Amino acid sequence: MQATQPKNYIDHIHNYDWLAPFHAKPITAQTLIDTAGRDCESLNGRWTYAVDQYATALRAAWYREIDRFEGRPIPPDYDFAAWDEITLPNSWNTAKPELLYYEGCIAFTRTFGYQTAPDERVFLNFEGAQYRTYVFLNKEYLGVHFGGSTPFSVELTGQLQEQNRIVVVVDNTRRDTHLPMSNTDWFNYGGIYRDMEIIRVPQTFIRNYEVHLVPDGTFSTIAAAVTVDGAQDGAVAQLRIPELEVDTSIELRDGSGATTVRAQPELWSPDTPRLYRVQIQLKDDAVSDEIGFREITVRGTDVLLNGKKLFFRGVACHEDSVTGGKYLSEQEIRHDLATARELGCNYMRLAHYPHSRRTARLADRIGIMLWEEIPVYWAIDFANPATLADAENQLTELICRDRNRASVVIWSVGNENPDTDERLSFMSRLADVARSLDTTRPISAACLVNHVDNRIEDRLADKLDIIGINEYFGWYDPDYDKLPQLFRNSAPDKPVFITEFGGGALAGHRGTTDEFFTEDRQRLIYERQIAAFRTIAYLSGISPWILFDFRCPRRTNAFQRGYNRKGLLAEDKTTKKLAFAVLQRFYAQR
Repeated sequence: MQATQPKNYIDHIHNYDWLAPFHAKPITAQTLIDTAGRDCESLNGRWTYAVDQYATALRAAWYREIDRFEGRPIPPDYDFAAWDEITLPNSWNTAKPELLYYEGCIAFTRTFGYQTAPDERVFLNFEGAQYRTYVFLNKEYLGVHFGGSTPFSVELTGQLQEQNRIVVVVDNTRRDTHLPMSNTDWFNYGGIYRDMEIIRVPQTFIRNYEVHLVPDGTFSTIAAAVTVDGAQDGAVAQLRIPELEVDTSIELRDGSGATTVRAQPELWSPDTPRLYRVQIQLKDDAVSDEIGFREITVRGTDVLLNGKKLFFRGVACHEDSVTGGKYLSEQEIRHDLATARELGCNYMRLAHYPHSRRTARLADRIGIMLWEEIPVYWAIDFANPATLADAENQLTELICRDRNRASVVIWSVGNENPDTDERLSFMSRLADVARSLDTTRPISAACLVNHVDNRIEDRLADKLDIIGINEYFGWYDPDYDKLPQLFRNSAPDKPVFITEFGGGALAGHRGTTDEFFTEDRQRLIYERQIAAFRTIAYLSGISPWILFDFRCPRRTNAFQRGYNRKGLLAEDKTTKKLAFAVLQRFYAQR
Protein backbone atom coordinates (compact mmCIF):
# COMPACT_ATOMS: atom_id res chain seq x y z
CA MET A 1 0.00 0.00 0.00
CA GLN A 2 1.33 3.40 -0.96
CA ALA A 3 2.02 5.67 1.97
CA THR A 4 -0.13 8.77 2.29
CA GLN A 5 1.86 11.91 1.58
CA PRO A 6 1.93 14.29 4.54
CA LYS A 7 -0.03 17.49 4.10
CA ASN A 8 3.07 19.52 4.93
CA TYR A 9 5.26 17.72 2.39
CA ILE A 10 7.45 19.98 0.19
CA ASP A 11 8.77 18.02 -2.76
CA HIS A 12 12.00 19.90 -3.47
CA ILE A 13 12.98 19.75 0.22
CA HIS A 14 11.73 16.36 1.44
CA ASN A 15 12.06 14.17 -1.66
CA TYR A 16 15.24 12.09 -1.45
CA ASP A 17 14.70 10.74 -4.96
CA TRP A 18 14.46 14.17 -6.56
CA LEU A 19 16.98 13.39 -9.33
CA ALA A 20 15.14 10.33 -10.67
CA PRO A 21 12.78 12.23 -13.00
CA PHE A 22 15.71 14.09 -14.55
CA HIS A 23 17.76 10.94 -15.12
CA ALA A 24 14.78 9.22 -16.72
CA LYS A 25 15.37 11.38 -19.81
CA PRO A 26 18.98 10.77 -20.92
CA ILE A 27 20.55 12.35 -24.01
CA THR A 28 22.65 9.65 -25.70
CA ALA A 29 24.57 8.89 -28.86
CA GLN A 30 21.32 7.95 -30.60
CA THR A 31 20.46 11.63 -31.13
CA LEU A 32 23.99 12.83 -32.02
CA ILE A 33 24.29 14.78 -35.27
CA ASP A 34 27.45 15.09 -37.32
CA THR A 35 28.02 18.83 -37.77
CA ALA A 36 30.72 18.67 -40.48
CA GLY A 37 30.23 21.25 -43.19
CA ARG A 38 26.92 22.48 -41.82
CA ASP A 39 25.95 26.09 -41.28
CA CYS A 40 25.78 26.30 -37.50
CA GLU A 41 24.65 29.26 -35.39
CA SER A 42 26.83 29.66 -32.33
CA LEU A 43 25.46 30.12 -28.82
CA ASN A 44 28.93 30.95 -27.53
CA GLY A 45 29.42 34.29 -25.86
CA ARG A 46 27.83 36.06 -22.91
CA TRP A 47 25.78 34.03 -20.47
CA THR A 48 24.86 34.66 -16.85
CA TYR A 49 25.52 32.11 -14.14
CA ALA A 50 25.11 31.29 -10.47
CA VAL A 51 27.06 28.92 -8.25
CA ASP A 52 24.40 26.42 -7.21
CA GLN A 53 26.04 24.42 -4.43
CA TYR A 54 22.83 22.66 -3.35
CA ALA A 55 21.53 22.04 -6.90
CA THR A 56 18.51 24.21 -6.15
CA ALA A 57 18.07 25.06 -9.82
CA LEU A 58 17.08 21.43 -10.28
CA ARG A 59 15.41 20.75 -6.93
CA ALA A 60 13.24 23.86 -6.98
CA ALA A 61 12.78 24.03 -10.76
CA TRP A 62 14.17 27.50 -11.32
CA TYR A 63 13.82 26.84 -15.04
CA ARG A 64 10.02 27.06 -14.66
CA GLU A 65 10.34 30.68 -13.45
CA ILE A 66 7.56 30.22 -10.91
CA ASP A 67 6.78 33.45 -9.07
CA ARG A 68 3.25 32.71 -7.79
CA PHE A 69 1.69 29.98 -5.65
CA GLU A 70 -2.08 29.56 -5.34
CA GLY A 71 -2.48 33.03 -6.80
CA ARG A 72 -0.10 34.65 -4.34
CA PRO A 73 3.31 36.12 -5.30
CA ILE A 74 6.29 34.28 -3.83
CA PRO A 75 9.91 35.42 -3.52
CA PRO A 76 12.16 33.55 -5.98
CA ASP A 77 15.66 32.56 -4.87
CA TYR A 78 17.21 33.46 -8.22
CA ASP A 79 17.37 36.36 -10.66
CA PHE A 80 18.68 35.41 -14.09
CA ALA A 81 19.27 39.04 -15.08
CA ALA A 82 21.21 39.87 -11.92
CA TRP A 83 23.57 36.89 -12.06
CA ASP A 84 27.24 37.38 -12.87
CA GLU A 85 28.30 37.22 -16.51
CA ILE A 86 30.65 34.67 -18.04
CA THR A 87 31.89 34.18 -21.58
CA LEU A 88 31.36 30.61 -22.78
CA PRO A 89 32.95 28.25 -23.62
CA ASN A 90 35.08 28.31 -20.51
CA SER A 91 36.14 26.29 -17.50
CA TRP A 92 34.65 27.94 -14.46
CA ASN A 93 37.72 27.07 -12.39
CA THR A 94 39.84 29.54 -14.37
CA ALA A 95 37.10 32.14 -14.84
CA LYS A 96 37.34 33.35 -11.23
CA PRO A 97 40.04 32.67 -8.63
CA GLU A 98 37.47 31.72 -5.97
CA LEU A 99 36.11 28.97 -8.26
CA LEU A 100 39.47 27.24 -8.82
CA TYR A 101 38.62 24.21 -6.67
CA TYR A 102 34.82 24.43 -6.84
CA GLU A 103 33.03 21.16 -7.54
CA GLY A 104 29.26 20.92 -7.81
CA CYS A 105 26.52 22.59 -9.83
CA ILE A 106 26.55 25.87 -11.68
CA ALA A 107 23.45 27.12 -13.50
CA PHE A 108 23.95 29.02 -16.77
CA THR A 109 21.34 30.90 -18.78
CA ARG A 110 20.86 33.24 -21.73
CA THR A 111 18.18 34.22 -24.22
CA PHE A 112 18.24 34.03 -28.00
CA GLY A 113 15.92 34.85 -30.87
CA TYR A 114 14.52 32.48 -33.47
CA GLN A 115 12.47 32.91 -36.64
CA THR A 116 10.37 29.91 -37.62
CA ALA A 117 10.97 28.42 -41.06
CA PRO A 118 8.59 25.94 -42.72
CA ASP A 119 9.54 22.25 -42.76
CA GLU A 120 12.58 22.88 -40.60
CA ARG A 121 13.97 20.82 -37.75
CA VAL A 122 16.25 22.42 -35.19
CA PHE A 123 18.87 20.85 -32.92
CA LEU A 124 21.12 22.14 -30.18
CA ASN A 125 24.61 20.64 -30.15
CA PHE A 126 27.08 20.73 -27.25
CA GLU A 127 30.69 19.78 -27.94
CA GLY A 128 31.58 19.23 -24.27
CA ALA A 129 30.40 20.07 -20.75
CA GLN A 130 31.67 18.52 -17.53
CA TYR A 131 30.08 16.19 -16.34
CA ARG A 132 26.30 15.94 -15.97
CA THR A 133 24.56 18.49 -18.17
CA TYR A 134 20.84 19.24 -17.67
CA VAL A 135 19.24 21.23 -20.51
CA PHE A 136 16.03 23.31 -20.30
CA LEU A 137 14.31 25.46 -22.93
CA ASN A 138 11.38 27.78 -22.35
CA LYS A 139 10.51 26.23 -18.97
CA GLU A 140 10.61 22.67 -20.34
CA TYR A 141 13.14 19.96 -19.51
CA LEU A 142 14.90 18.48 -22.55
CA GLY A 143 17.21 15.90 -20.97
CA VAL A 144 20.52 15.13 -19.27
CA HIS A 145 23.83 14.09 -20.77
CA PHE A 146 26.47 12.09 -18.90
CA GLY A 147 30.11 12.47 -19.89
CA GLY A 148 32.37 15.49 -19.88
CA SER A 149 34.28 15.17 -23.14
CA THR A 150 31.97 13.89 -25.89
CA PRO A 151 29.40 15.83 -27.94
CA PHE A 152 25.64 15.50 -27.66
CA SER A 153 22.65 16.84 -29.57
CA VAL A 154 19.06 17.50 -28.50
CA GLU A 155 16.13 18.40 -30.75
CA LEU A 156 14.36 21.74 -30.25
CA THR A 157 11.80 21.44 -33.06
CA GLY A 158 8.36 22.64 -31.97
CA GLN A 159 9.64 24.16 -28.74
CA LEU A 160 11.16 27.37 -30.06
CA GLN A 161 9.58 30.81 -29.87
CA GLU A 162 10.57 34.23 -31.18
CA GLN A 163 12.42 34.79 -27.90
CA ASN A 164 13.79 31.81 -25.98
CA ARG A 165 15.42 31.23 -22.63
CA ILE A 166 17.84 28.36 -22.31
CA VAL A 167 18.98 27.15 -18.89
CA VAL A 168 21.85 24.68 -18.57
CA VAL A 169 22.82 23.19 -15.21
CA VAL A 170 26.27 21.60 -15.18
CA ASP A 171 27.41 19.35 -12.33
CA ASN A 172 31.06 18.25 -12.16
CA THR A 173 30.72 16.31 -8.91
CA ARG A 174 33.00 13.27 -8.95
CA ARG A 175 31.16 9.95 -8.51
CA ASP A 176 32.40 6.37 -8.23
CA THR A 177 29.69 5.07 -10.55
CA HIS A 178 30.56 7.29 -13.52
CA LEU A 179 33.38 7.90 -15.99
CA PRO A 180 35.77 9.13 -14.80
CA MET A 181 35.37 7.98 -11.21
CA SER A 182 35.92 10.05 -8.07
CA ASN A 183 39.66 9.34 -7.87
CA THR A 184 41.75 10.49 -10.83
CA ASP A 185 45.18 11.96 -11.42
CA TRP A 186 44.18 15.15 -13.22
CA PHE A 187 42.21 18.29 -12.42
CA ASN A 188 38.42 18.08 -12.36
CA TYR A 189 37.58 21.14 -14.42
CA GLY A 190 33.91 22.09 -14.61
CA GLY A 191 31.88 24.09 -17.08
CA ILE A 192 30.67 24.33 -20.64
CA TYR A 193 34.14 24.42 -22.14
CA ARG A 194 33.47 23.62 -25.79
CA ASP A 195 31.21 25.12 -28.47
CA MET A 196 27.41 25.24 -28.41
CA GLU A 197 25.57 25.49 -31.72
CA ILE A 198 22.09 25.66 -33.21
CA ILE A 199 21.72 23.45 -36.29
CA ARG A 200 18.82 23.80 -38.75
CA VAL A 201 18.08 20.86 -41.06
CA PRO A 202 15.23 19.71 -43.34
CA GLN A 203 12.62 17.21 -42.17
CA THR A 204 14.72 14.47 -43.75
CA PHE A 205 18.41 14.96 -43.06
CA ILE A 206 21.77 13.21 -42.82
CA ARG A 207 22.39 12.37 -39.18
CA ASN A 208 25.87 10.85 -39.55
CA TYR A 209 28.13 9.23 -42.12
CA GLU A 210 31.39 7.38 -42.55
CA VAL A 211 33.86 7.48 -45.46
CA HIS A 212 37.10 5.51 -45.35
CA LEU A 213 39.58 3.41 -47.27
CA VAL A 214 38.74 -0.29 -47.22
CA PRO A 215 41.60 -2.00 -45.30
CA ASP A 216 42.30 -4.77 -47.83
CA GLY A 217 45.88 -3.87 -48.74
CA THR A 218 45.05 -2.61 -52.23
CA PHE A 219 44.47 1.05 -51.27
CA SER A 220 41.98 1.26 -54.11
CA THR A 221 38.50 0.99 -52.62
CA ILE A 222 36.60 3.65 -50.68
CA ALA A 223 33.62 2.67 -48.54
CA ALA A 224 30.85 5.06 -47.54
CA ALA A 225 27.90 4.66 -45.21
CA VAL A 226 25.19 7.14 -44.29
CA THR A 227 22.42 7.23 -41.66
CA VAL A 228 19.40 9.40 -42.35
CA ASP A 229 16.67 10.67 -40.07
CA GLY A 230 13.18 10.88 -41.52
CA ALA A 231 14.07 8.99 -44.69
CA GLN A 232 11.71 6.90 -46.73
CA ASP A 233 12.76 3.66 -48.41
CA GLY A 234 13.92 4.31 -51.94
CA ALA A 235 15.52 7.65 -51.21
CA VAL A 236 19.00 8.14 -52.66
CA ALA A 237 21.99 10.04 -51.27
CA GLN A 238 24.80 11.19 -53.55
CA LEU A 239 28.49 10.76 -52.66
CA ARG A 240 30.97 13.07 -54.39
CA ILE A 241 34.76 13.30 -54.12
CA PRO A 242 35.54 15.65 -57.01
CA GLU A 243 39.35 15.28 -56.96
CA LEU A 244 38.99 11.50 -57.30
CA GLU A 245 36.17 11.78 -59.88
CA VAL A 246 33.83 9.96 -57.55
CA ASP A 247 30.12 10.67 -58.07
CA THR A 248 27.94 7.77 -57.02
CA SER A 249 24.58 7.12 -55.40
CA ILE A 250 23.81 5.44 -52.08
CA GLU A 251 20.41 3.79 -51.89
CA LEU A 252 18.71 4.02 -48.50
CA ARG A 253 16.62 1.43 -46.74
CA ASP A 254 15.37 1.68 -43.15
CA GLY A 255 17.19 4.97 -42.77
CA SER A 256 20.66 3.88 -43.85
CA GLY A 257 22.73 2.88 -46.84
CA ALA A 258 26.26 1.98 -47.87
CA THR A 259 28.38 1.64 -50.99
CA THR A 260 31.93 1.08 -52.18
CA VAL A 261 33.70 2.73 -55.09
CA ARG A 262 37.05 2.22 -56.80
CA ALA A 263 39.55 5.08 -56.52
CA GLN A 264 43.28 5.73 -56.24
CA PRO A 265 43.71 8.41 -53.57
CA GLU A 266 47.07 9.78 -52.51
CA LEU A 267 47.44 8.13 -49.12
CA TRP A 268 47.39 10.16 -45.91
CA SER A 269 50.44 9.87 -43.64
CA PRO A 270 52.30 12.12 -41.18
CA ASP A 271 54.70 12.99 -44.02
CA THR A 272 51.95 13.59 -46.59
CA PRO A 273 48.73 14.58 -44.76
CA ARG A 274 46.62 14.67 -47.94
CA LEU A 275 42.93 15.46 -47.49
CA TYR A 276 40.08 15.29 -50.00
CA ARG A 277 36.85 17.26 -50.08
CA VAL A 278 33.95 14.80 -49.58
CA GLN A 279 30.31 15.76 -50.11
CA ILE A 280 27.15 13.81 -49.35
CA GLN A 281 23.78 15.17 -50.43
CA LEU A 282 20.25 14.00 -49.75
CA LYS A 283 17.52 16.11 -51.34
CA ASP A 284 17.74 19.50 -49.59
CA ASP A 285 20.36 18.41 -47.06
CA ALA A 286 24.12 18.14 -47.51
CA VAL A 287 27.26 17.63 -45.46
CA SER A 288 30.85 18.18 -46.51
CA ASP A 289 34.14 17.21 -44.96
CA GLU A 290 37.89 16.98 -45.56
CA ILE A 291 38.91 13.34 -45.24
CA GLY A 292 42.23 11.57 -45.60
CA PHE A 293 42.49 7.99 -46.83
CA ARG A 294 44.97 5.62 -45.22
CA GLU A 295 45.19 2.07 -43.91
CA ILE A 296 46.32 1.16 -40.39
CA THR A 297 46.77 -2.57 -39.72
CA VAL A 298 48.53 -4.97 -37.38
CA ARG A 299 50.70 -7.86 -38.58
CA GLY A 300 52.37 -9.94 -35.90
CA THR A 301 54.18 -7.53 -33.57
CA ASP A 302 54.28 -4.75 -36.18
CA VAL A 303 51.92 -1.89 -36.90
CA LEU A 304 51.65 -0.97 -40.58
CA LEU A 305 50.62 2.37 -42.01
CA ASN A 306 49.70 2.04 -45.67
CA GLY A 307 51.40 -1.36 -45.75
CA LYS A 308 54.72 -0.19 -44.27
CA LYS A 309 56.08 -0.91 -40.81
CA LEU A 310 56.13 2.20 -38.67
CA PHE A 311 57.55 3.13 -35.30
CA PHE A 312 55.19 5.41 -33.40
CA ARG A 313 57.29 8.30 -32.08
CA GLY A 314 54.87 9.74 -29.60
CA VAL A 315 54.10 11.68 -26.47
CA ALA A 316 51.09 11.75 -24.16
CA CYS A 317 49.17 14.96 -23.62
CA HIS A 318 46.43 16.22 -21.30
CA GLU A 319 43.88 18.86 -22.29
CA ASP A 320 45.03 21.52 -19.83
CA SER A 321 45.71 25.23 -20.00
CA VAL A 322 46.94 27.66 -17.35
CA THR A 323 44.50 30.30 -18.59
CA GLY A 324 41.57 28.22 -19.85
CA GLY A 325 41.64 24.98 -17.87
CA LYS A 326 39.99 22.38 -20.07
CA TYR A 327 39.05 25.05 -22.59
CA LEU A 328 41.76 25.28 -25.25
CA SER A 329 41.53 27.81 -28.03
CA GLU A 330 42.36 26.70 -31.56
CA GLN A 331 45.60 28.69 -31.29
CA GLU A 332 46.65 26.75 -28.18
CA ILE A 333 45.78 23.40 -29.75
CA ARG A 334 47.90 24.33 -32.76
CA HIS A 335 50.73 25.24 -30.42
CA ASP A 336 50.49 21.87 -28.63
CA LEU A 337 50.58 19.95 -31.91
CA ALA A 338 53.44 22.07 -33.24
CA THR A 339 55.44 21.40 -30.07
CA ALA A 340 54.93 17.67 -30.54
CA ARG A 341 56.14 17.94 -34.14
CA GLU A 342 59.19 19.93 -32.96
CA LEU A 343 59.92 17.06 -30.56
CA GLY A 344 59.92 14.71 -33.56
CA CYS A 345 56.54 13.05 -32.92
CA ASN A 346 54.44 11.40 -35.57
CA TYR A 347 51.92 10.31 -32.92
CA MET A 348 50.22 11.57 -29.73
CA ARG A 349 48.30 9.78 -27.03
CA LEU A 350 45.36 11.98 -26.04
CA ALA A 351 44.87 11.11 -22.39
CA HIS A 352 42.68 10.15 -20.56
CA TYR A 353 39.42 11.27 -22.16
CA PRO A 354 38.34 12.54 -25.59
CA HIS A 355 40.01 15.85 -26.41
CA SER A 356 38.38 18.57 -28.49
CA ARG A 357 37.05 17.75 -31.95
CA ARG A 358 39.38 20.50 -33.20
CA THR A 359 42.43 18.52 -32.08
CA ALA A 360 41.74 15.64 -34.47
CA ARG A 361 40.80 17.96 -37.32
CA LEU A 362 44.04 19.92 -36.92
CA ALA A 363 46.03 16.69 -36.58
CA ASP A 364 44.55 15.62 -39.92
CA ARG A 365 46.00 18.71 -41.55
CA ILE A 366 49.31 18.81 -39.70
CA GLY A 367 50.04 15.09 -39.94
CA ILE A 368 50.04 13.59 -36.44
CA MET A 369 48.50 10.22 -35.63
CA LEU A 370 46.30 10.05 -32.54
CA TRP A 371 45.43 7.52 -29.84
CA GLU A 372 41.99 8.46 -28.49
CA GLU A 373 40.44 6.97 -25.35
CA ILE A 374 37.58 7.19 -22.90
CA PRO A 375 38.09 7.66 -19.14
CA VAL A 376 37.76 4.06 -17.98
CA TYR A 377 40.39 4.98 -15.46
CA TRP A 378 41.71 3.21 -12.36
CA ALA A 379 39.03 1.69 -10.11
CA ILE A 380 35.88 2.07 -12.21
CA ASP A 381 32.76 0.38 -10.78
CA PHE A 382 33.16 -2.53 -13.21
CA ALA A 383 30.28 -4.56 -11.74
CA ASN A 384 27.73 -1.76 -12.21
CA PRO A 385 25.56 -2.05 -15.37
CA ALA A 386 24.90 1.70 -15.32
CA THR A 387 28.63 2.40 -15.36
CA LEU A 388 29.05 0.09 -18.35
CA ALA A 389 26.19 1.85 -20.15
CA ASP A 390 27.90 5.18 -19.48
CA ALA A 391 31.18 3.85 -20.89
CA GLU A 392 29.51 2.38 -23.97
CA ASN A 393 27.73 5.65 -24.69
CA GLN A 394 30.87 7.77 -24.33
CA LEU A 395 32.79 5.37 -26.56
CA THR A 396 30.02 5.48 -29.16
CA GLU A 397 29.91 9.28 -29.12
CA LEU A 398 33.68 9.45 -29.53
CA ILE A 399 33.79 7.01 -32.44
CA CYS A 400 30.84 8.64 -34.20
CA ARG A 401 32.54 12.01 -33.81
CA ASP A 402 36.03 11.07 -35.04
CA ARG A 403 35.79 7.98 -37.25
CA ASN A 404 36.26 10.14 -40.35
CA ARG A 405 39.54 11.54 -39.06
CA ALA A 406 42.57 9.99 -40.77
CA SER A 407 44.76 11.09 -37.86
CA VAL A 408 42.86 8.92 -35.39
CA VAL A 409 44.48 5.48 -35.70
CA ILE A 410 43.82 3.75 -32.34
CA TRP A 411 40.78 3.52 -30.05
CA SER A 412 41.63 2.90 -26.40
CA VAL A 413 39.10 1.44 -23.97
CA GLY A 414 40.87 2.38 -20.74
CA ASN A 415 43.91 3.04 -18.60
CA GLU A 416 45.63 1.34 -15.63
CA ASN A 417 42.89 -0.99 -14.43
CA PRO A 418 43.40 -4.06 -12.21
CA ASP A 419 43.10 -7.41 -13.98
CA THR A 420 39.90 -8.59 -12.26
CA ASP A 421 37.10 -10.72 -13.69
CA GLU A 422 34.68 -7.78 -13.57
CA ARG A 423 37.14 -5.52 -15.36
CA LEU A 424 37.84 -8.16 -18.02
CA SER A 425 34.14 -8.50 -18.78
CA PHE A 426 33.60 -4.72 -18.76
CA MET A 427 36.47 -3.80 -21.05
CA SER A 428 36.00 -6.80 -23.33
CA ARG A 429 32.49 -5.50 -23.94
CA LEU A 430 33.90 -2.08 -24.81
CA ALA A 431 36.35 -3.64 -27.28
CA ASP A 432 33.42 -5.41 -28.92
CA VAL A 433 31.45 -2.16 -29.11
CA ALA A 434 34.38 -0.37 -30.72
CA ARG A 435 34.75 -3.10 -33.37
CA SER A 436 31.02 -3.06 -34.09
CA LEU A 437 31.26 0.67 -34.83
CA ASP A 438 34.60 0.68 -36.67
CA THR A 439 36.44 -2.19 -38.33
CA THR A 440 39.26 -0.03 -39.71
CA ARG A 441 41.29 0.78 -36.58
CA PRO A 442 43.09 -1.34 -33.97
CA ILE A 443 41.83 -1.43 -30.38
CA SER A 444 44.13 -0.95 -27.40
CA ALA A 445 44.26 -0.08 -23.70
CA ALA A 446 47.00 1.19 -21.43
CA CYS A 447 47.62 -1.76 -19.09
CA LEU A 448 49.64 -2.23 -15.94
CA VAL A 449 52.73 -4.43 -15.75
CA ASN A 450 52.49 -7.67 -13.77
CA HIS A 451 54.74 -6.29 -11.01
CA VAL A 452 55.04 -9.58 -9.15
CA ASP A 453 56.52 -11.50 -12.10
CA ASN A 454 57.81 -8.38 -13.90
CA ARG A 455 56.11 -9.40 -17.12
CA ILE A 456 53.80 -7.95 -19.77
CA GLU A 457 50.72 -9.92 -18.82
CA ASP A 458 47.05 -8.96 -18.85
CA ARG A 459 44.07 -11.13 -19.73
CA LEU A 460 42.54 -8.23 -21.61
CA ALA A 461 45.33 -8.55 -24.21
CA ASP A 462 43.31 -11.27 -25.96
CA LYS A 463 40.70 -8.63 -26.81
CA LEU A 464 43.23 -6.03 -27.97
CA ASP A 465 45.13 -5.53 -31.22
CA ILE A 466 47.89 -3.49 -29.57
CA ILE A 467 49.08 -3.91 -25.98
CA GLY A 468 49.74 -0.65 -24.16
CA ILE A 469 52.01 -0.75 -21.10
CA ASN A 470 52.54 1.94 -18.47
CA GLU A 471 55.81 1.61 -16.54
CA TYR A 472 57.86 4.00 -14.40
CA PHE A 473 61.22 2.31 -13.82
CA GLY A 474 63.61 4.95 -12.55
CA TRP A 475 60.82 6.86 -10.86
CA TYR A 476 58.21 4.95 -8.82
CA ASP A 477 60.43 1.87 -9.04
CA PRO A 478 64.05 3.10 -8.94
CA ASP A 479 65.54 -0.16 -10.30
CA TYR A 480 66.35 0.57 -13.96
CA ASP A 481 67.48 -3.03 -14.50
CA LYS A 482 63.90 -4.23 -14.19
CA LEU A 483 63.00 -2.66 -17.53
CA PRO A 484 65.23 -4.85 -19.75
CA GLN A 485 64.24 -7.77 -17.50
CA LEU A 486 60.58 -6.97 -18.20
CA PHE A 487 61.22 -7.17 -21.92
CA ARG A 488 63.17 -10.42 -21.60
CA ASN A 489 60.45 -11.98 -19.42
CA SER A 490 57.77 -11.22 -22.00
CA ALA A 491 56.99 -12.75 -25.36
CA PRO A 492 53.93 -10.94 -26.72
CA ASP A 493 52.45 -11.99 -30.04
CA LYS A 494 51.10 -8.49 -30.65
CA PRO A 495 52.64 -5.04 -30.97
CA VAL A 496 53.53 -3.36 -27.70
CA PHE A 497 53.42 0.38 -27.03
CA ILE A 498 55.03 1.87 -23.94
CA THR A 499 52.11 4.19 -23.33
CA GLU A 500 53.65 5.86 -20.28
CA PHE A 501 57.10 6.26 -18.73
CA GLY A 502 59.06 9.16 -17.27
CA GLY A 503 59.63 11.09 -14.08
CA GLY A 504 58.95 14.47 -12.53
CA ALA A 505 61.13 17.57 -12.73
CA LEU A 506 60.56 21.16 -11.72
CA ALA A 507 61.66 23.32 -14.63
CA GLY A 508 64.93 25.06 -13.79
CA HIS A 509 65.67 22.89 -10.74
CA ARG A 510 69.10 21.32 -11.21
CA GLY A 511 70.98 18.86 -9.03
CA THR A 512 72.27 15.31 -9.01
CA THR A 513 70.62 12.38 -10.74
CA ASP A 514 69.95 10.91 -7.28
CA GLU A 515 67.57 13.72 -6.35
CA PHE A 516 63.85 13.61 -7.12
CA PHE A 517 62.42 16.47 -9.20
CA THR A 518 65.71 17.64 -10.70
CA GLU A 519 65.87 18.03 -14.45
CA ASP A 520 69.02 15.92 -14.26
CA ARG A 521 67.22 12.90 -12.83
CA GLN A 522 64.44 13.21 -15.41
CA ARG A 523 67.04 13.37 -18.18
CA LEU A 524 68.76 10.23 -16.87
CA ILE A 525 65.42 8.37 -16.75
CA TYR A 526 64.89 9.14 -20.44
CA GLU A 527 68.43 8.10 -21.33
CA ARG A 528 68.15 4.77 -19.50
CA GLN A 529 64.67 4.06 -20.83
CA ILE A 530 65.67 4.81 -24.43
CA ALA A 531 68.72 2.57 -24.14
CA ALA A 532 66.40 -0.32 -23.25
CA PHE A 533 63.90 0.53 -26.00
CA ARG A 534 66.57 0.25 -28.70
CA THR A 535 66.94 -3.50 -28.01
CA ILE A 536 63.28 -4.58 -28.26
CA ALA A 537 62.06 -5.87 -31.62
CA TYR A 538 58.39 -6.11 -30.63
CA LEU A 539 58.20 -2.50 -29.42
CA SER A 540 56.16 -0.54 -31.96
CA GLY A 541 55.77 2.81 -30.26
CA ILE A 542 56.22 4.95 -27.18
CA SER A 543 54.34 7.89 -25.69
CA PRO A 544 56.20 9.14 -22.61
CA TRP A 545 54.34 10.87 -19.84
CA ILE A 546 53.90 13.78 -20.65
CA LEU A 547 54.31 16.76 -23.01
CA PHE A 548 53.43 19.55 -20.54
CA ASP A 549 53.09 19.82 -16.78
CA PHE A 550 49.39 19.83 -15.87
CA ARG A 551 47.23 20.61 -12.85
CA CYS A 552 46.57 17.84 -10.35
CA PRO A 553 45.38 18.55 -6.77
CA ARG A 554 46.79 15.28 -5.41
CA ARG A 555 50.34 16.53 -6.11
CA THR A 556 51.22 18.83 -3.22
CA ASN A 557 54.94 18.68 -2.39
CA ALA A 558 57.25 21.69 -2.62
CA PHE A 559 58.18 20.95 -6.24
CA GLN A 560 54.72 20.05 -7.53
CA ARG A 561 52.45 22.63 -5.85
CA GLY A 562 49.29 21.33 -7.48
CA TYR A 563 50.92 20.15 -10.72
CA ASN A 564 52.08 16.85 -12.12
CA ARG A 565 55.67 17.74 -13.05
CA LYS A 566 56.41 14.90 -15.48
CA GLY A 567 56.12 17.24 -18.45
CA LEU A 568 58.91 17.65 -20.96
CA LEU A 569 57.91 21.30 -20.78
CA ALA A 570 56.61 23.40 -17.88
CA GLU A 571 52.96 24.34 -17.63
CA ASP A 572 53.67 27.53 -19.62
CA LYS A 573 54.14 25.21 -22.63
CA THR A 574 57.29 27.12 -23.56
CA THR A 575 60.01 26.25 -21.05
CA LYS A 576 61.75 23.04 -22.13
CA LYS A 577 63.39 20.68 -19.65
CA LEU A 578 66.61 18.76 -20.36
CA ALA A 579 64.79 15.53 -21.23
CA PHE A 580 63.10 17.21 -24.20
CA ALA A 581 66.39 17.23 -26.15
CA VAL A 582 67.13 13.61 -25.18
CA LEU A 583 63.86 12.38 -26.66
CA GLN A 584 64.17 14.71 -29.63
CA ARG A 585 67.56 13.17 -30.54
CA PHE A 586 66.16 9.64 -30.24
CA TYR A 587 63.24 10.45 -32.51
CA ALA A 588 65.52 12.04 -35.07
CA GLN A 589 67.27 8.66 -35.39
CA ARG A 590 64.08 6.58 -35.86
